[in-house]
This record gives sequence, structure tokens and C-alpha cells, in this order.
Amino acid sequence: MLFNSLQFIFFFIVVTLAYYCLPHRGRIWLLLLASCYFYAVFKPIYILILFITIIVDYFAGIWIANSTGVKRKWILVLSLISNIGFLAYFKYYNFFIENLNNVFFNIGSKTHIDLLDIILPIGLSFHTFQAMSYTIEVYRGNQTAEKDFTIYALYVMFYPQLVAGPIERPQNLLWQFHSNFKYDFENIKAGLMRIAWGMFKKVVIADRLAMLVDYSYDKPLQHNGATLLLATIFFTFQIYCDFSGYSDIAIGSARVMGFNLMENFDAPYFSKSISEFWRRWHISLSGWFRDYLYIPLGGNRAGEYRKYFNLFFVFMMSGLWHGAAWTYIVWGALHGIYLVFAQIRDKYFRFSQSNHLISQMINLLITFLLVMLTWVFFRAKGMSNAKVIFMKIFNFSNYGAIATPFHFNEMIFCLILIIILLLKDKFLKIIPTQNTLQFYLSFSFLLVLCYFFGVFTSNQFIYFQF
Repeated sequence: MLFNSLQFIFFFIVVTLAYYCLPHRGRIWLLLLASCYFYAVFKPIYILILFITIIVDYFAGIWIANSTGVKRKWILVLSLISNIGFLAYFKYYNFFIENLNNVFFNIGSKTHIDLLDIILPIGLSFHTFQAMSYTIEVYRGNQTAEKDFTIYALYVMFYPQLVAGPIERPQNLLWQFHSNFKYDFENIKAGLMRIAWGMFKKVVIADRLAMLVDYSYDKPLQHNGATLLLATIFFTFQIYCDFSGYSDIAIGSARVMGFNLMENFDAPYFSKSISEFWRRWHISLSGWFRDYLYIPLGGNRAGEYRKYFNLFFVFMMSGLWHGAAWTYIVWGALHGIYLVFAQIRDKYFRFSQSNHLISQMINLLITFLLVMLTWVFFRAKGMSNAKVIFMKIFNFSNYGAIATPFHFNEMIFCLILIIILLLKDKFLKIIPTQNTLQFYLSFSFLLVLCYFFGVFTSNQFIYFQF
């Protein structure tokens, strides 16, 4: 079920009204059944995968808590293998076989392994990582094992953040399912405003920018460098509005019922370094890789060169997490290279960021351009297309009139939308809702904008594929 659909609006209204009419235990069952329905709408059969991982990790958590010594570690390992096994099979099996077949072909072997007809379950990477964080935290002693099966199942399947995060930790979310939240109009107002703003970012900004991005990136050979450069700039803001818009709707939907989900974005395009960018972009995933991969690898405690390797490796794995394609791996690797280079620069050239406004603006612009260039790999349909796009963007003699599906006034409107987004991120991170009249006016205004200026073509959220 897509957030940007009438089906979700009716679903959300019905579930929320029923939620506040039920006692605590009834609420848990309602949310669990509603989450099952929400996920089953995409492809019912894949809910079985969720059920299997939920059962495995539920019992693994209890057994880890009741075990000692090496036995605890082996239970954790088996739990992680089962989770990673599902993820590897559905997401990476065909990618591995394709590359293995290429190796056979290049060495002259006639061996060929057939690919499987596999459809990637929606949001598999997200709920897999959330499930893994639970068993890891129980093993570390930071979380008590959840004895209530329905509450643990709801932790994994909670519909607002089931398919695209934020990737929650059990310490933040599990206890909230044990709480009986009372009706709070302030929560209702804050949640609805967050939903409206997220919907605006998705259907008005992201899906409008996507029209030019798709037009240019789907056939890069037919477009000049200026068109592809503009499409790359637009995609930089499209993916931000698309994914952060989803996060806003998820956080807002949960907030209406009293639940608090973690923030996933913090004005990332105002970052003045790549490391700052990753403290502001997809915060839940960055934290996950830091705590469960970077630090266990040794982090920055195992020597200088090992620290560089750890940084590069973690970001390459982050790229692979995003998709089974070399474009995603290169995207992640480039961010790893950026961070390693920054570490070396700071050590040997004693670089420090100045508080001078001009210096900060230069750092902000450089960071934005570096991030924007990596998005080419993220969006391109394969490495060959990415190569074409880069060659055309950096071949200034190839520049000419920009070809777009927009009229001039629509182009100006897109630029105005981007400016509004940046001003909102800089000066109004949270839309105030304390004044009830102001809330009604602001909320209604956003809904009107979505209705009249939204692009309603059933565009799926970009991160659903991960």
C-alpha cells in the first residue's frame, strides 16, 4: 500500500479511529492485523517470510537471554544467518549468479547457471535490519528479551515504518507498545502536520522533479550535458524529498497514535562535510552500520590504516545494502573514499573548518557537489549509462539547449519548490502546531497544494525497492 494513495488515507483514518476506541490489548492486535494487511496488499505470499523471521528471532531473543557462555553467541549467529540468508537469497542471488556467469564467459568456459525468477519482497532490507538489531541488543544486554509474541511481531511489522524505515532500535520502540497512550490533541496536530508536509514533499516536489529525471536518465544518449546536469540536480532533490517525505509520513502516522519514531533526516544538504552529511542523511541506517558493523570491525581503535579500511568497507556495504548492482556499490565506495580522503587531509594538512561565512559556503557547496555526483550512480540504469552521463556532463562542448518535458513556467515552479524546501529545512524544521487555528490553516493549505499541484501517477517511493 502506497502512502501517496487514497487507499492509504482511508486505511489510516479507519485504523486510527479504531485504535482510540479500543483498550490497550485490543490496540496491539489491531495494529498487528492492520500491519499484516498493509504489507499483504503488495504481495500476500511474502508475508510468510516476515512470519518466519519473526518466529526465529522471537525465540532466539528468549534463548539468548536464558543462556550463558558460547551458547549465547551461537544462538545469535544462527539468528543472524537466518536473517541475512533470506536477504541474500531474495536480493543478491541473481546478482551473484550474473557476475559468476560473466566470469565463466570471460575465461572461455561454457558453464552457465540459470537465474531464478525471484521478486524482491518490499522493504526486505529495512525489516531485516530492524529484526537483527533486536537480537544483537538482547545479546549485548542492552534490551530485555520480549516475552509477548504479539508485541515483538508488531515491533518488526509496525505499518508506518515497515517497508522503508526509520530502522528502529528495540530500546526506543518496544517499550512504547507496552504503553497505553491516551488521546492527545497535540500529538494529533503534530502528526497530521508531519503527514501533510511529507505528502507535499512526495507528490508535489519529488514526483514533479521525477518527470524531468526519468525523461533524461532513461535515455541519456539522446540528451546533451546541460540536460543531464539539470536532471542530476533535480534527482538530488527528488530522492531527498521522496525518502524524507516517506519518513515524515511514517513519523507523523505513528505520532497521531502517540508513538515516537526516531528522526531520519536533518537538513542534509546544509552539510559542510561528507561526515556531517552522513550524520544528517538516513540517520537510522548510518547509526545501524556504525554500531553493528563499523565498531565491531574495530572502528577507529585498531590503528590508522585499519580505520581507513573500516570506513571504506562499511560504506561499500552500505551501497550493496541499497541494491544488488555495481552502481550502488560504486555509490557507496565513493562515499567511503570521500571520508577516507577527509581523514587523511585532516591529519596531514591540519585542515580545520573556518567559521567564516564564505568558507562555510564554499564547504557547503563542495559537499553538495560531491554528493550530487554520486547520485548519478544511484539513479543510472547500469554502469554504462552512468559512464555516458558523466562523459556528457563533463564535456562542456556538448552543452546546448536543455530539453525537458516542462514548459518554461513549470521549470520556474520546480525551482521555486526547491527554494521553498531549502528555506523550510534551514529556518522551520518543525512546523508549529501549538496554535490550533494556525494548525487548521497550515494543514488545510498543504492539503490544497497537494490536491492542485500534486503529481498523482502512483509513483512508488524510491526506497521501497530496498
